[in-house]
Amino acid sequence: MRETQAMEFVCYHRDRPGSIPLRSDLLEEHWSYMDRYASQMIARGPTFASDGATPTGSLHIVDLPNPAAARAFAFDEPNYQAGVYRDVLLRRWRNMLGRTMWDSPAGQTGGNRYLVLGLGSGEAADSAVPPDRDELIAYGPLLSDNGNTWLGTAALLRSPDQDTARAVLNPDRYADIEVHDWQFGGRPS
Repeated sequence: MRETQAMEFVCYHRDRPGSIPLRSDLLEEHWSYMDRYASQMIARGPTFASDGATPTGSLHIVDLPNPAAARAFAFDEPNYQAGVYRDVLLRRWRNMLGRTMWDSPAGQTGGNRYLVLGLGSGEAADSAVPPDRDELIAYGPLLSDNGNTWLGTAALLRSPDQDTARAVLNPDRYADIEVHDWQFGGRPS
């Protein structure tokens, strides 16, 4: 189990259409910015369109002191500042697995990886970790800033396809479930 600094947050920047050239130009600035948060990262990586090559967003799950620090992290990011992203989903999150993506048995090789976002309200759903824990890379509830209100669930997992990935969440409990192709991120070694 990893020790947390204070609070964990999911930050999902969604790309603006036509921003791929700008994203490419800012890649080193993005990595340099994220390097400053390396010790606080739980998971990170880009999402892609169904072609597997066109970037659609950038996910970071990060441990920060408070909601104000999370907003600064999200909105000071170079790609956001330059207009690469069209919007940002920023929610407090609880790490139900107690590990980082680098500690996951699902690893970086073999199979497909997905980001699954279930957006909801009301009584919390999927609050228990699913049984096939080894396929999970990250899993936990999306919460309000004060941590008291359930707003959905976010998961990273290895799965054969998008439909199987979507099934990690109970479809009857969410207003919407998004599934995005995802890969491990970070500066190449």
